[in-house]
Amino acid sequence: MVNLINQLSMPLVEVSLVLQKHISGLMKSLNQHLDEQGTSVPIKVSQPWPLDMDGSDTEASFSLEKVLNIIDAQRMDILETLIRVTLIEIEASLIEGLLALRSWEHLARTQLASATGPGQLFSPLEVPEDW
Repeated sequence: MVNLINQLSMPLVEVSLVLQKHISGLMKSLNQHLDEQGTSVPIKVSQPWPLDMDGSDTEASFSLEKVLNIIDAQRMDILETLIRVTLIEIEASLIEGLLALRSWEHLARTQLASATGPGQLFSPLEVPEDW
């Protein structure tokens, strides 16, 4: 994922949308299983991880319609396919897959929370060196 995101200079908004789609699908399956079994999972699996942001709230409003008109669906499909194939290839359980994607989600949400304009949404996701 790191190589693909860096190679395609994938915008933050596109990575975020793909991650959210996968997490939602996995959570739906997991919740169905948990309901059938009458069990639960830790919040770290079931909920987005809290952001480590200082108290500075940035209020920015962008036209969601404009943002969605600019995204590159083909690039998002490539990332979506890579995630799906990787999770299948490594035979990740629902919980393992969710935990792996939650770390990516946390990275993307942290950067989204700092965005003050639409241009930052289309800046490449900044993946730390040691990721």
